[in-house]
Amino acid sequence: MRFSNNFRNPCMIRSDAPLTNDEIARVVPSIFAEEAHDSRSERYLYIPTVKVLDALRVEGFQPFMACQTRVRNEGKREHTKHMLRLRHASNIRNNEANEIILLNSHDGSSSYQMIAGKFRYVCANGLVLGDLAMDQKVRHSGRGEVIDEVIEGAYEVLQQFEQIDHHLGDMKSHHLSNYEQLAFADAALTYRYDTAETPAPITPSQLLLPRRREDRTDDLWTTFNRVQENVIKGGLDGRNKQGRRTKTRAVNGIDQDVKLNRALWKLAHAMRGYRTAA
Repeated sequence: MRFSNNFRNPCMIRSDAPLTNDEIARVVPSIFAEEAHDSRSERYLYIPTVKVLDALRVEGFQPFMACQTRVRNEGKREHTKHMLRLRHASNIRNNEANEIILLNSHDGSSSYQMIAGKFRYVCANGLVLGDLAMDQKVRHSGRGEVIDEVIEGAYEVLQQFEQIDHHLGDMKSHHLSNYEQLAFADAALTYRYDTAETPAPITPSQLLLPRRREDRTDDLWTTFNRVQENVIKGGLDGRNKQGRRTKTRAVNGIDQDVKLNRALWKLAHAMRGYRTAA
């Protein structure tokens, strides 16, 4: 079975089977740009993302999600920032699949970046894990060995999962009190809505609501996942600053998605450190 999140974001496609180039091209054309945007200088080393993707496939990495930034300037649609989420052949059928998140653009807005991620099959939700220091970056300059460097970076990210999975094991073993769960959700709301300026449209308790039976436990990992899913997918009933009924919006932008996911991971990691030290 294939599924696409086009009802939330027409610039995104996701599947439970590896995506083909034809499937990706219909939704994310910037991955197949034939040249760099005309704003780039001669020093810009252009390597189309599709060539990198094809090389990663040879190494056993398969794409299961692709998206690109929505732009008002149609002249940048074929070159704008895009994201791929890939899984290695050794880790495709697990309940929680490790993913390599590949970011790039052909308009100068992004270098090649590789970030650790995880996909939960039960909620069809993608997480961003690890801190900024763990990212692998390859600039659009140098000797033209971009593809080899990106492949090397992908394997570097794969090696990080041993440490990340150790942290996740700790999170699953730490059970949080109601107060600790509310504190975590409140911190997430503060980051998402900048509550120093305007009250959040929803309450911390709403962020903690499980969307399925499997997420009704109180350990730190499950709490993190409930909050993350409710923040990213939106759709919660609330009130705006004028007091009118509203629904929270889904987070669809690539930069906002990565930034918010990373902030939530840092919150969970800090809570893990606090509980471990207690």
